[in-house]
Amino acid sequence: MIAHARVSAKDQPNPLPTSLARPEPVEGRPTVDACRARFWPAVALLLTMMSAGCGSSGAVPDVAPGPQGPPRAKVVFFGDSLTAGHGLDRSEAYPALLQAKLDEARLPFEAVNAGVSGDTTADGTRRLDWVLSRGADLMVVELGANDGLRGGSLEAARKNLAEILTRIRARAIPIVLVGMRIPPNYGPDYSEKFHAMYPSLAKEFGVPFVEFLLDGVGGRADRTLPDGIHPNAAGQRVMADTVWKTLEPVLRSLAAQKLAGKP
Repeated sequence: MIAHARVSAKDQPNPLPTSLARPEPVEGRPTVDACRARFWPAVALLLTMMSAGCGSSGAVPDVAPGPQGPPRAKVVFFGDSLTAGHGLDRSEAYPALLQAKLDEARLPFEAVNAGVSGDTTADGTRRLDWVLSRGADLMVVELGANDGLRGGSLEAARKNLAEILTRIRARAIPIVLVGMRIPPNYGPDYSEKFHAMYPSLAKEFGVPFVEFLLDGVGGRADRTLPDGIHPNAAGQRVMADTVWKTLEPVLRSLAAQKLAGKP
C-alpha cells in the first residue's frame, strides 16, 4: 500500500508494485489506452442514440433532480483506482460515501466518480476534456500515486498536474487538490519531493488541499484489501472522512453563493 510509515527498502519482503490496478500489456493485445480511445466515442454515440428515442425532447439530464426539483450541482472526483474503488462495489468507494454525507447535510450536490484504475497524471491530461464535457461544478483532483509507484519523473508529474489544474481553472470550475505520499523505496529524497509537489501546487493555484488521502489507511492491513495496496471498505470510509473535512466547507460556500445568485 502507499504507506505513510517510513521504512527502508531492505525491510520490505515484497517489491513495490509498479502501478495501482493496471494490467501489464500483452504483445498483440490492444493497450488500455487504445481500447479507451475506441470505447468512449462509441459510448457517446450510443447515449446520443438512446436519448433521441426517450421523451419528446430527446434530452437526458446529466444530474438527477434534487429534493426540491432543480438539478443538483456536480462534484466530480477525478482520480485513479483509489477513487474508483478498485476491488469494491462502486457504492463502497469514497465518492459514494461522500454522497451520503452530502444528503445528510442537505447540500444540493451530486458526487460523480470519475476514477479510472491505473491512471497516471499523463492519463489524466488525456481524458480530462471528456470528463469536463459531461459537466462539473467542482473538481476533486486525485492523481499521481501511479507516477510515484513507478518511480516516474517528478518534473513530468508536476507538469501534468499543473496542466490539469490550469485547464480546469480556465473553465472557472473550483478545484480541491488531493495529496499523496509514497514509501521511500526510491530513496527519501524522491519520496519527500513527491510529497512536496502537492502543497506546492495547491499554493501556486490557490486551491483547497487534502494533505494525504490515505491518512490512517496506508500500511494498515485491517483497512486494505488482501493485495496490501488498495483500501477495503473500511479504508474507504476513513478516506471519505478525510476528504470531507476539506470538502464540506468548500461546498457550503458554493451553496451559499448559489443561493445569493452569484456565479
